[in-house]
Order: sequence, then structure tokens, then C-alpha cells
Amino acid sequence: MARLGLGLLADGDPHAIGLGIILALKESWFLLWIAGALLKRTDLQRQLTIAHTLGYGRWHSAFVILLPQLLPQLAWALLAVTAYSISLVDTAIILGPGNPPTLAVLAWQWLNEPDIQIQAKGTIAVLLLTAILAALSLCGYAFWRLLHYCPLPITGRRYGGTAKRLLSGLAMMMTTIGYLVLLLLLLWSVAGSWFYPRLLPEVWSVVGWSRGDYASLLTTFTLGGVASLCGLIIVVAWLEWGDVRRGQFLWLPLLLPALPLAMGQYEVLLRLGLDGTFSGVVWSHLLWVVPYMLLILEPAYRHLDTRLLVAARSLGLSDWRVLLRVKWPLLSRPLLAAVAIGFSVSVAQYLPTLYAGAGRFATVTTETVALSGSGDPRALAVHALLQLLLPGCVFFMAVSLSRLVGHYRRGLR
Repeated sequence: MARLGLGLLADGDPHAIGLGIILALKESWFLLWIAGALLKRTDLQRQLTIAHTLGYGRWHSAFVILLPQLLPQLAWALLAVTAYSISLVDTAIILGPGNPPTLAVLAWQWLNEPDIQIQAKGTIAVLLLTAILAALSLCGYAFWRLLHYCPLPITGRRYGGTAKRLLSGLAMMMTTIGYLVLLLLLLWSVAGSWFYPRLLPEVWSVVGWSRGDYASLLTTFTLGGVASLCGLIIVVAWLEWGDVRRGQFLWLPLLLPALPLAMGQYEVLLRLGLDGTFSGVVWSHLLWVVPYMLLILEPAYRHLDTRLLVAARSLGLSDWRVLLRVKWPLLSRPLLAAVAIGFSVSVAQYLPTLYAGAGRFATVTTETVALSGSGDPRALAVHALLQLLLPGCVFFMAVSLSRLVGHYRRGLR
């Protein structure tokens, strides 16, 4: 923003406007992804078709028909986004206000103090974060009940395209900001000297890339790969042989602030003597990797055509051969997508890596946060791009493998 002369963050951003914009960009894709799965319902498509034939526009139909039906089903996703946002530490350290910081950062700082009394203040701040989450949840529920008792007036009026242009422009602006941030990171990574108010670097250099800590890249890749594969085994075993009706307990890590969970994990690992070990860090990542992978695979399992499995068993195939020859090949695309999602979630973990690893495992995420206060924007841009590069490569591999698997199978293309 400062490069463009807007000056939004020039005063330290005391109101966390930049942090809010970044969180809105990040979480909007998650909510769109969840909503996209819900929009596949055939009854919603029929209702929208009827509304369009009656002359209602696309945005008017979505506001009157989709929003009242999708909001209750998006409640858990919205709660997960709220819990993540209020307990975020790593991004808040980089983009958030410094004095005073956000409550999550302040609690994290207090918990890291050697003084017992200050640590007690950090514990109280963590409990306050949980109370804030509960209060926001109650406010959201009250707002929904208010909308429920005050339905939208159906007058038959067809509104023009003003709302459509406004919302489309807002979405385009948010997407443009995301691409501008990526472009800025690329420019800083190859900048030799770049002083305000110049829009482009005066000198180009690859010194930032030559000084990058690529050992953390290997550590991040190993942790993410092991965590995503272990998470895949856990989720598939749960969906195949577990009690799916009690799966709500697996969603709890997404619905609670991350800071108290990371502290609880550290206490458990400390008592077991596993703090600072590779297995301890992987276990800490699984607490968040498993719910996100379950979010991908559970709908795929639920919508699988079971008639194909019945036909395979009627041909004499055993249960294991049905899984290996029929069911899992049919689910190859969501399985690969779940692995990619689990890997990206593992890469993004900051607090679990910091606490469970006892500072012994330097990942791209922990190095990026550490470099945020170094005053070297080139090194920070390089590590931020590496943090984007790893999940991007894994997603590309997942898409390529899914196309390769479905090349000779028409139903999997």
C-alpha cells in the first residue's frame, strides 16, 4: 500500500486493517470451497432455475434463495474461520499492530516469559480468547435468529445490476490485492536496492535467493509429507471402519483457538519426553491436518455410488480387492486432493512446530516469522515465496497424478 502511495500501513496499522484484508483474502477461498460443495445440490439448482425464469437476476436470486439455505450449513465453517482468525499469531506478528499487539500475540508473548506470574497472565489471556470466541458465536447465532424471525420481504420487484456490479467489483479488488502482494514478493526477492517512493527496484540482484535457508525447506517438506500421509491413513481408516456418527470430535481443533491447543500439546509431549522430537512435531501437526483432510474425504465417501461396490462383491471380489480395485481408484482424485490439503496445512503450522519442536525444527514458516523483524525484506520475500512454492508444487503434483490415473478411466477424468 505504501508503494502505491495509499499510506494505509504507514503508521504501523494500529487498527489491523492490513491484517483484516489478508485474513479476508485467505479465508474467503476456504469458505468458497465449502460453499461450492454445498451448491452441487440439485434442489438448489432447480430453485435458481425457477427464479431466473421468473426474471430475477443472478445476485438477487442468490440473496433470496441461496443465502438463507447456505448460512446454517456454513455455520461450522464460519466458526472455524473465526476461531482461526482470533487466535492467529504468525501472520499477526508480521502484519498486525505492534503496540499493543493482538490478544493472541500478547498471550503468546506472556506465555514465553520465564516469570510465573506473567505466564499466569498469558493463561488468562488464552481463556479470554476462548470466551471471545464463545461470545462471537452467540452473537452470530442471535443474528441468524433475528434474520429467521424477520424474513426478507418478497414484493416481486426485480432489482437492477447495481448490487451485482458492486459485489463483483469488491471481489475483483480483493483478488487484485492478492496478485499484487505476490508480485511485490517476487520483486523484493530479486531487488538489490529499492527505496520509497520508487515503484520498481533501482538495482536487481539474486543475493536474497543465494542467502536463503534451504535446509528449512527440506525440513518443511519432510514434516508435511509425513504428516499428510499419516493423516490420510487415519482419515481413511476412520471412514472405512470407524464410527462416523462420532466424527464431530475430529472437528474440534478447527473450532477452538489454536494457542491453548498448542500449549496443551506441549505439556503432553513434555510429560512423555517427546518434546523436540520429529514424531512429536508430526503428532502436533496431525491435530489440524486430520480435520481438514476429513473435510475433503467425507463428502466424497458419502456421495460414492455404492452400487459399483455391490456389483464388485457380486462378482466374487473380496473386501480388500473391492477397496484396492474399485473403491479407492474411484476416490483417487479426492484422496490426492486431501493429501495436498494436508500438506499445505502442515506447512502453515507455526505454533505447533514452535512448541512441540522446542525450537529445534526450523521450517519455512518459522523462519519467515523470525525474519519479519530482521529488517531484510529480500530474505523475508524469498522465504515467503518458498512457503507458497511448496504447497503449490504438491497441488500441481496432485492434479497431474489425478489426470494420469483417470487418463484411461473415463469416469475419473
